Amino acid sequence: MNAAVRAVVRMGIYVGAKVYFIHEGYQGMVDGGDNIKEATWESVSSMLQVGGTVIGSARCKEFRSHEGRLKAAHNLVQRSITNLCVIGGDGSLTGANLFREEWSGLLDELVQQGLIDKEAACSNSELHIVGMVGSIDNDFCGTDMTIGTDSALHRIIEVVDAIMTTAQRYLALVSALACGADWVFIPEMPPEDGWEDSMCQKLSESRSRGSRLNIIIVAEGAIDRKGLPITSDFVKDLVVRCLGFDTRVTILGHVQRGGTPSAFDRILASRMGVEAVLALLEASATTPACVVSLVGNQAVRLPLMECVQMTQEVQKAMDEKKFEEAVRLRGRSFENNLTTYRLLSYRNSSFNVAVLNVGAPAAGMNAAVRSAVRVGITEGHKMFAVSDGFEGFYKGHVREKVMYTVHLCSAYICLQTLPGKHLEKIAEQIKIHNINALLVIGGFEAYVGLLELSAARDKYNEFCVPMVMVPATVSNNIPGSDLSIGSDTALNAITDTCDRIKQSASGTKRRVFIIETMGGYCGYLATVGGLAAGADTVYIYEEPFDIRDLQANVEHLTQKMKTSIQRGIVLRNENSNENFTTDFIYQLYTEEGRGVFDCRKNILGHMQQGGAPSPFDRNFGTKIAAKAIQWITRTLKESYKGGRVFANSEDTACLLGMRRRALVFQPVSQLRDETDFVHRIPKEQWWLKLRPLMKILAKYKTSYDVSDSGQLEHVTRVRPKETNTSAAI
Repeated sequence: MNAAVRAVVRMGIYVGAKVYFIHEGYQGMVDGGDNIKEATWESVSSMLQVGGTVIGSARCKEFRSHEGRLKAAHNLVQRSITNLCVIGGDGSLTGANLFREEWSGLLDELVQQGLIDKEAACSNSELHIVGMVGSIDNDFCGTDMTIGTDSALHRIIEVVDAIMTTAQRYLALVSALACGADWVFIPEMPPEDGWEDSMCQKLSESRSRGSRLNIIIVAEGAIDRKGLPITSDFVKDLVVRCLGFDTRVTILGHVQRGGTPSAFDRILASRMGVEAVLALLEASATTPACVVSLVGNQAVRLPLMECVQMTQEVQKAMDEKKFEEAVRLRGRSFENNLTTYRLLSYRNSSFNVAVLNVGAPAAGMNAAVRSAVRVGITEGHKMFAVSDGFEGFYKGHVREKVMYTVHLCSAYICLQTLPGKHLEKIAEQIKIHNINALLVIGGFEAYVGLLELSAARDKYNEFCVPMVMVPATVSNNIPGSDLSIGSDTALNAITDTCDRIKQSASGTKRRVFIIETMGGYCGYLATVGGLAAGADTVYIYEEPFDIRDLQANVEHLTQKMKTSIQRGIVLRNENSNENFTTDFIYQLYTEEGRGVFDCRKNILGHMQQGGAPSPFDRNFGTKIAAKAIQWITRTLKESYKGGRVFANSEDTACLLGMRRRALVFQPVSQLRDETDFVHRIPKEQWWLKLRPLMKILAKYKTSYDVSDSGQLEHVTRVRPKETNTSAAI
């Protein structure tokens, strides 16, 4: 929530508004006085890494009454506050909408009581409201993610990785996907009658294959088909009684709410906060109160009460035991997670499918491999794993994978050898193992490699099989996809390191840190990491800079450090400029800041590739690989003629990438024109639009392009069926 507060305050000041904190939620609005204070630029410094909300939050019975809302209106009018940005759940947002609907009548009452004059009522006649959903449960319809959910998932996965057990609807479902749970209980998907025997049989089969550990996740509110509660203690007693397994219960509770916010939450909240201010600026008397949402990778605005109504319909469907309807109403992200979990949970060969990793390792690759193998086996395929990338392919490092061997899938070595010089040997291995389809998981080398394989179809019939690539690289530099597996983990590593670096200097004099990030020529990690860490400046290759820019940045930071600001962060992408090196920038800032601040230098290096993958990367890897295998199944059926598979059209060699709102299959041959092969980056990159936002939040005077800002839409209730080229995530 703090990242959202920070973004609203700084964007509000940027557009010339006077911004106020209302401490302790609606209670502070009703009580007034010192609870409503003007915010300054400096007052939101050092907030990004703090969990919870520094301005407080409180339930308020008084605001539910007409008299309480009258007091709140009086307190706002006294300060000429006519725009409210509300961060909360459906109850808080519903209350805000009621407050807006009553506003005109409340002002009339205040005039009648002599508390305000008619001039004040006239100048404050309209109240505009924009909501942002802050809830770890992610149970608000209309948005794929709510502020706080990703951080809660981090807490859960940390615990699950350490001791293995969990809690809470969306959190339970995504945790099950991310950590490979054997069984999950959630309210929206009550198990079929007789689930007790089915679950015990599955656990027993898992043990018979050599597994020594089972994970069962029980969400708060889980029920059976009769509506009776399913508790963790009941499940434990069942397992002990029927199987005799040593079983432990861990209830996470409020642990999920604590801790440092994740990089994803900071970026999400910052984008939503800026979008909320833009929505308030554009609001008119006829504009309905809206909520800022995230759909795929795009910010949208939805009518607040439509979202609230659909959220309430979910509970109504649950009460009426219409569980399939409840799942549909919960939205496409929840429904997609559930579909993927079901695919991975049940075991039903017509085709042979090979999976290989190519390029540098990226956290989340294992989740993608595990998902691909399990879904492939479920769909009736014989799955093969190729070790050591394309080099392992031509050397014959190909072996069949069965279900139990990917329960805790170990990393396959990823080599950066391209297939071009070894096409004949790779074709020979495809023939030897009768490979009918290929899934490539990797970075830029994987993309180039797939281009080479598809281009060689005219010469080698063995390559005339369905081929699809899933992007996995920390650099996030793959054409055709907004996001790559591994980049979220890398961003968290950068953000955590920046937090620790800043904390290490607490209690010292003013200090600026110059930090070098990875990414090759792609400035994604530096830019988005800078946004999450609250960087003052970020230098990247895609935005050329010269000595005048460096000097201006130093002067800008020097002026900030003469105020109450104590810390500065400057990020530099490793290949941003061959002459203005990290050492050069460090020495420049050291010299020019003398007497105001001192400098320290850090080169993050390969630690950014991360250890354990983040929940987002696990979940994204799991879902995108499952989609890829489903595409392979469809394409194999379409390409099977005359007793053999033959696929040589350009749409049978695809990259599966996230583009704005959806996962899209794109022929790799069509992505050539979008690629800068020399610098290994896409020619156009969506995240460059975040750079002005980052500069605004760092107090730079710059223009902000609002052409891509969200437009008010209606909540989608009926979605078209997925096509072969596009799929929701």
